[in-house]
Amino acid sequence: MLMPKRVKRRKQFRGSMRGKALRGNTITNGSFGLVATEPAWIKSNQIEAARIAMTRYIKRGGKVWIKIFPDKPVTAQPAETRMGSGKGSLEYWVAVVKPGRVLFEIDGVAENTAREALRLAMHKLPVKCKIVSKEDLEGGENSEN
Repeated sequence: MLMPKRVKRRKQFRGSMRGKALRGNTITNGSFGLVATEPAWIKSNQIEAARIAMTRYIKRGGKVWIKIFPDKPVTAQPAETRMGSGKGSLEYWVAVVKPGRVLFEIDGVAENTAREALRLAMHKLPVKCKIVSKEDLEGGENSEN
């Protein structure tokens, strides 16, 4: 599972997921990518499940880039605990994803293989996504401006 080696503070505030992704919204390495269309917290085990689904489908050919990292700690109180008694202990790590964020990139395989691999990865994630090519994303940005 992905998690930071060390952090400045053990526990973090929950924060907000308002607005669009300002960074990480372009395809930099691969030729196809998976872009989030809604905000969400993605757990480290969900990222790992999506990665495994993709690499299994492409039979370890090509290359996969994971463009998100779970660096936010989420705490939880034990079940059947009364109110109060402070903040709970760390349960898991999440990556904060905003709309427009590129989650995964893939290259070195045929287009239909890449699209199917990304579709399988999409089903492992708790967020609605769309599959885009590098040309689609660059063309879409230029037409808006």
